[in-house]
Amino acid sequence: MLKNVLVVEDDRAVQRVLKRLLEAEDLVVNLQSDGKAGLEAFRTINPDVVVLDLRLPELSGNDVCREIKREAPAVPVIVLSATNDVTDKVLLLEMGADDYVTKPFSPRELLARLRAVVRRNRRELGSDRFRFGNVFVDFTTMELTRNGQPVALTAHEFKLLKLFTQNSRRVFSRSELLNEVWGYENYPSTRTVDNRIWQLRLKLEDDPASPLHFQTVHGAGYKFIP
Repeated sequence: MLKNVLVVEDDRAVQRVLKRLLEAEDLVVNLQSDGKAGLEAFRTINPDVVVLDLRLPELSGNDVCREIKREAPAVPVIVLSATNDVTDKVLLLEMGADDYVTKPFSPRELLARLRAVVRRNRRELGSDRFRFGNVFVDFTTMELTRNGQPVALTAHEFKLLKLFTQNSRRVFSRSELLNEVWGYENYPSTRTVDNRIWQLRLKLEDDPASPLHFQTVHGAGYKFIP
């Protein structure tokens, strides 16, 4: 579901138009006026989609797009540009931008494209790729990045993480996790689960002592919050 939109645009008039347009669709809009602030906001709010102007102060739209796609390939980026240059379009698409809209734009067209790129990206992700916070994981290749940097997980950590991502918000008891991830034939102690959860927190949480994603449900077990 499309909910949070980051708009990086330095033209105040265009900002007002986009804010009015998107909020009328019950979307949460975060506005930033330069590339550096836009990139910082992206890392903080984890938007569902980014609307990005090409010509920005502090850091260019090209550089912002490249960095977003390096850190979180699954987040769709729609580029706004005042030019209709084919070379620009090819360059942006090669850098990872998901769509390109030329100013002045039709509000209806922009909304349609926003929804289309979000649907397309989520359909392509399927169950083998997943994004939460600043983490992107591909379960097929067993590769995971956090803030664009590779993080090594064990095979059991990948299996545990996939179980969680496929069952967001569901509470699992330690016994259920042991059965699903390790199997009864290799039944270790419940401390094994606690240790693996702690390792995931150390590797993937900003504050492992106060986790946002891998949460303890006292007296019941654990649950995962994307």
